[in-house]
Amino acid sequence: MSGNKKIKNLKEFSTSADRFEGANLLCPGCAHSIIVREILNATNDDLILSAATGCLEVCTAVYPYTSWDASWIHIGFENSSTAIAGAEAMHKALKRKGRLKQPDKTPQFISFAGDGASYDIGFQWISGCFERGHNMMHVVLDNEVYANTGGQRSSATPIGASATTSPSGRISYGEKKNKKDMLSIMAAHGAPYVAQIAPNKWKDLVKKIQYGFDVEGPVFINAMSACTTEWKFAPEDTVMVSDLATDSLVFPLYEIIDGRELNITYRPKTVVPVEEYLAAQGRFKHLFKDQYKHMIKEWQDRVDAEWEYLQRREEARV
Repeated sequence: MSGNKKIKNLKEFSTSADRFEGANLLCPGCAHSIIVREILNATNDDLILSAATGCLEVCTAVYPYTSWDASWIHIGFENSSTAIAGAEAMHKALKRKGRLKQPDKTPQFISFAGDGASYDIGFQWISGCFERGHNMMHVVLDNEVYANTGGQRSSATPIGASATTSPSGRISYGEKKNKKDMLSIMAAHGAPYVAQIAPNKWKDLVKKIQYGFDVEGPVFINAMSACTTEWKFAPEDTVMVSDLATDSLVFPLYEIIDGRELNITYRPKTVVPVEEYLAAQGRFKHLFKDQYKHMIKEWQDRVDAEWEYLQRREEARV
């Protein structure tokens, strides 16, 4: 793991003052609330937050109630990144003009959005923020589908998954395209730090978030957020499914520093077959029919090849 900053121990972390309250309308078992709480508890700094329209926003800010005990902005589906970039630019301008009451305190600026609002309709806004070099963090709550609007596929939806706009059936195995590699795309912007995180690996998550908070410039975080509703598993199995995602290497945990230096941050002691990850979710159940079983092997071969690529790149440091 990059950096030598000491992270909070489990007691400090779990007893931190919550800026994200437990009272919300997210589905039982939704990983969004786990991820957001872990991120906000990773720092004691003041926070300026934004959230795109999506599951997180609609379930945590039902007027006149809110789950957010911090400065929080709700903005459109596509532009939570530019809202927080605007707040960051305003803070810099006020500091330069000497109009801040506490000029020595700089809050953390964080935007949250789903994969649809980040990989797809919000991509150009995020790209602009990173090109301009805003000192901010953008967090993707990646549940691999437009979960808030009916379960449509996004460019984060993995091949073979059944979604409402890529349904499986007699003549289709579901989604036809592989998931977009957003981490490489954002690293190619020259971002000082991009990383993948998962809620089941909280210590890895907190280390990366704290490192990202210390970085000067835009930070991109892709957070695997298992969705009990659209992935079709029991609410109590969220952490189990998340473990299968990281331990099968379907969702590898790594970071890229300054667009070049890649570090793998979690290596499973025992790598589980991709088949076990797929079998735990109803969105892939059709792949176990004889006509589509070839897709399971294709999945395994692709995951193996991508893992080998990550290891080669880590060794080469390019």
